[in-house]
Amino acid sequence: MAARQTERPDYRLFPVEVARVRRLGPSFVRVTFTAECLRGFGAGGDDQRIKLVLPQPGRTLADFPDGPDWYRRWLALPEEVRPTLRTYTVRAFRPDGCELDVDFVLHGTADGHGGPASRWAAAARPGQRIGLLGPDRPGRGRMWGCEWAPPESADHLVLAGDETAVPAVAAIVENLPPSARGVVCLEVPEEADRQDWPVPAGIEVRWFPRGAGAPHGKLLEEGVATALAELHPRSAPGSAELDDIDVDTETLWEVPAEGTAPSRLYGWLAGEAGVIKRLRRTLVTDHGIPTQSVAFMGYWRQGRS
Repeated sequence: MAARQTERPDYRLFPVEVARVRRLGPSFVRVTFTAECLRGFGAGGDDQRIKLVLPQPGRTLADFPDGPDWYRRWLALPEEVRPTLRTYTVRAFRPDGCELDVDFVLHGTADGHGGPASRWAAAARPGQRIGLLGPDRPGRGRMWGCEWAPPESADHLVLAGDETAVPAVAAIVENLPPSARGVVCLEVPEEADRQDWPVPAGIEVRWFPRGAGAPHGKLLEEGVATALAELHPRSAPGSAELDDIDVDTETLWEVPAEGTAPSRLYGWLAGEAGVIKRLRRTLVTDHGIPTQSVAFMGYWRQGRS
């Protein structure tokens, strides 16, 4: 069994049914999925990524080409047949009960301009069936779609993100060891979107509701700057050369190799790509935190689907 853990898992389709729908706040809804096949789902870490498989209107999951070469065959399908894929984080997985929770952000669903997954979640009801694409067996690490892997030497953590990062951050901080210390900064659309999680005594969660006035990311950037001033005051500017990634044409996604972070502070940043790019510069250039101690992930780009 131990040798098998080092092998890259295959990704398979898990046909699931909506068991429950729970509104968490103005901008969030939790959908609980169930199916006997989830007993074989391979959860690999706290920020486990999966893909939702949404059939086109009037069609079914039978259109999805399951199997090792599913991606090539999926790309070859006509657009009117090809199921929609969207990436999400597993909020919680209960294998004994065959249940898996996904928290959705309801981007623009009130005015009808949300994406396909947000629109689906806003209207989700028990009994509806969709697909989840995920690892076919238990394991650990990045081959399983998990990026949270701070080194044991990190004695302070800084996690930051917008509403799209809230489910991943929640799952991470709920599973931190009791000795963990650090600051979590989260920007959300409204005051009522705050959530309450059981976290270690040394972890402070700071919420930044935008309301109607603040541009996306402004409050988060200010909050992270304040947290860094407390945990890692400016010394000499960082010497690392940062690639000037064009977030409109390139993917902003870089995670240190496990166990390589040289700093005692570890940063984890996720959310809108333009904001995350600026936050990365704040940590690395302004505060001298080595790039090998900062994980940054552009989950989405403002103005683009």
